Amino acid sequence: MAQYFDNVLLPSEIQTFSVKILNTTLTLSTDHGVFSKNKLDFGTRVLLENLPLNEFEGRVLDVGCGYGPIGLYLASTTDCQVDMCDVNRRALHLAKMNAKANHLSVSIFESDCYSNVTEKYHVIISNPPIRAGKKIVYEILMGAKNHLISGGMLFCVIHKDQGAKSTISELKKLYDVTILEKNKGFFVIKCINR
Repeated sequence: MAQYFDNVLLPSEIQTFSVKILNTTLTLSTDHGVFSKNKLDFGTRVLLENLPLNEFEGRVLDVGCGYGPIGLYLASTTDCQVDMCDVNRRALHLAKMNAKANHLSVSIFESDCYSNVTEKYHVIISNPPIRAGKKIVYEILMGAKNHLISGGMLFCVIHKDQGAKSTISELKKLYDVTILEKNKGFFVIKCINR
């Protein structure tokens, strides 16, 4: 659980690895107290490899950005203005380091879900922190509606064993929902704000 909240007291041991996502290579530094510190997690990979990037425009928000793989991938593959937020200060520090290391211009800020989000977005994207609990996950996914333009898109990835089907049922109450991919239990979900 420590990775979802303030963890500046954890000992630091930064490690760096390169990851190739389709035709894009990123160099990423991680540390104790952040999600998937040893490698890009499979759910994030499935999400990124199945995004309709040709539909991306305008402003994009990566909620719960961690050390930054989603937002930085989008900054390197689209012309969008990418904002990234997280509640974890160590993750934010790493995301800023990683943006600099990959020569990417993004805006990174601290926010507990949408507490410090003031803009409206064309796209909101998240690999939500399942271990933080259903309340937080739903706050990210359902709360996106208030921060998307009309017709804006929410993208997320959830595993079937972590409530994908019940989450999809709830999302359908607010959005037009499409399943873009199912891979090893991971559902990549696209929601259009109506």
